[in-house]
Amino acid sequence: MLQIAATLLEKDAAAKEAEKANYLAEHCPPLSLPHSMQELQELCKKLHAKIEVVDEERYDTEAKLQKTTKELEDLSQKLFDLRGKFKRPPLRRVRMSADAMLRALLGSKHKVCMDLRANLKQVKKEDTEKVPHNFPYCNRIQALLAGNPTSL
Repeated sequence: MLQIAATLLEKDAAAKEAEKANYLAEHCPPLSLPHSMQELQELCKKLHAKIEVVDEERYDTEAKLQKTTKELEDLSQKLFDLRGKFKRPPLRRVRMSADAMLRALLGSKHKVCMDLRANLKQVKKEDTEKVPHNFPYCNRIQALLAGNPTSL
């Protein structure tokens, strides 16, 4: 089996070499160097003309590439600007107590009561009907309210 595989590899390598030789014969004619100086100068001029054509094509494709890249950047910037200007929906206020929030976040683990109103101090209302009697005008007002105008 190894011998068969080795022979197949040798045949593949020989086929690749033959294919390479055929390709080079078709696309690259053999180089014939001229013997005189005049023919050599003409060959150099032809090669320079071909190089100029290739350079022009390369320059044109680079210019097209730069133009396309700039257009792509502009379009992506416009897309980014348009994406950023969408209207956000108005947020609704959710009324939820601290206990309900903790229950929603922690689930059954929530055992601490966060009743904030229970922790507030109780403020006792003072009697507003009690008027301090140490002021003289208070007595007069009370007498007027009681209907006794003589004590004024």
